[in-house]
Amino acid sequence: MTSSPTRVDGSAIPGACAVRACGVEKSFGSGDSKVSVLRGVDMETRLGELVLLMGPSGCGKTTLISALCGTLNIDAGRIELLGRDLASFGSSERVRFRGQHVGFVFQQFNLIPTLSAMENVSIPCLLTGGSDREAEERAAHWLESVGLGSHIDSFPREMSGGQQQRVAIARALVHEPDLLICDEPTAALDTMTGRTVMELLKTVATRPNRSVIIVTHDQRIEGYADRIIEMEDGRIRASRAAHPASVAGGTSISVSPT
Repeated sequence: MTSSPTRVDGSAIPGACAVRACGVEKSFGSGDSKVSVLRGVDMETRLGELVLLMGPSGCGKTTLISALCGTLNIDAGRIELLGRDLASFGSSERVRFRGQHVGFVFQQFNLIPTLSAMENVSIPCLLTGGSDREAEERAAHWLESVGLGSHIDSFPREMSGGQQQRVAIARALVHEPDLLICDEPTAALDTMTGRTVMELLKTVATRPNRSVIIVTHDQRIEGYADRIIEMEDGRIRASRAAHPASVAGGTSISVSPT
């Protein structure tokens, strides 16, 4: 039996295993049209580290993170999330567990256009049972943390792409998840804005009791990672330590509200 990476009070233990995949397989289709996307994937991430999951298009990265967070059922193997076997969850329990412990940042931001920044960021708190006041206070705190304290009433159409992505980061962190999964967070951004987003993920999102997994093709951001996992043809090809000196420009970026 796997020991839980949480204390008695439910808080995560820094350095413990956050995600473990063992022999994970996933195929789509059947018969002659069957395509094997994940072919015996073994990997793990630990609390306190920022991991890049890299590889060419079609190698299975998005399928893997969907499986790791329990939004996609696997055909074979085992996935443990924060010490819990995902196969042990019923469908409603899995949704509830994911809502409490996992945050998501998407390439296309996925903000609700008719809601303000504060209202967008408040959503995870409200969905997990928080009061309106608590949700607003947390949203305001995280918008301030990502440099958008003066934009709490702004709508997505009134913000740049970089600002929208920062709202998305605040939304992903507002309920203090133990696992943050980011799918190509810099792909739709220019170089400087992408660096600002990565600086946020490294300095604001990364915590001793949180694991951050970033799916990316962007080799320019490798230096922000603690570790890089490389995928190819549905398998893990390599896992290696990152080199901080490789960050383009070699300097930190201040977060401004513009």
